Amino acid sequence: MTMPDRIKPALLPFAALLVFEAWMRLASVQSDSLAPPSAIAIALLGALTDGSMLAATRDTLASVFAGLALGGTIGLVLGIALGLSPIFNRLMEVTIEAIRPIPSVALLPIALIALGFGYRMEIAIVAFACVWPVLIVTRAAVGGIEPRLLEVARALRLTQLDRVTKIVIPAALPRIIIGFRLAAGIALIVAVTVEIAINPLGLGAGIMIAQQALRPDLMLAYLVWIGVTGFALNTLLMAAQRSLFGRAAVIGEQA
Repeated sequence: MTMPDRIKPALLPFAALLVFEAWMRLASVQSDSLAPPSAIAIALLGALTDGSMLAATRDTLASVFAGLALGGTIGLVLGIALGLSPIFNRLMEVTIEAIRPIPSVALLPIALIALGFGYRMEIAIVAFACVWPVLIVTRAAVGGIEPRLLEVARALRLTQLDRVTKIVIPAALPRIIIGFRLAAGIALIVAVTVEIAINPLGLGAGIMIAQQALRPDLMLAYLVWIGVTGFALNTLLMAAQRSLFGRAAVIGEQA
């Protein structure tokens, strides 16, 4: 991809920012919820310089990664079991489809009573949200493994654990990584939502503090930074996926 091709996708949002900046300045708009892009950029730079936004990012990402690790592990184990056992899959279908649509934030009252404020409560909510994309993608990936590979495992008389670690996971891993990428985005969304709703930590709490201080520039700066953080997280996961699997990563995305 040439440099002009890389720049083209940024032209429209850059032009929109210029138009919005001009409208805010020329119309002398005074608002408690809007701010010119230049003011947002200054507020973002200030929050990064004084360390407050970086500290909030650390708190949020701690919950994101811990919840992703916990929920992803549960989803991975269940997805492999469901993909390998059609009987178990049928037995669990109603239970999974009944629990999966429950919004993770609807569990906040229960989690707050059981775990109180802080990281544990937020991690538990994030983990619940991360289980489902990993479980569903893993189940489909394992169920779609070439049957002859499993026949080879049976012919070699591999144990169940060896069959999973040496045959199933390597064959399904490119698509499983996609499930973890989806879960990572969900984890960030849920973590910030929990912080806005009830947990005085991280980027969500920073948004609420800026809103209460009538600082729309800082509030929107936090929103921009959350978008940058999510984009960077997805980019890192995509780079890791392509580095590990090469062309197989592209095939897994298209499957």
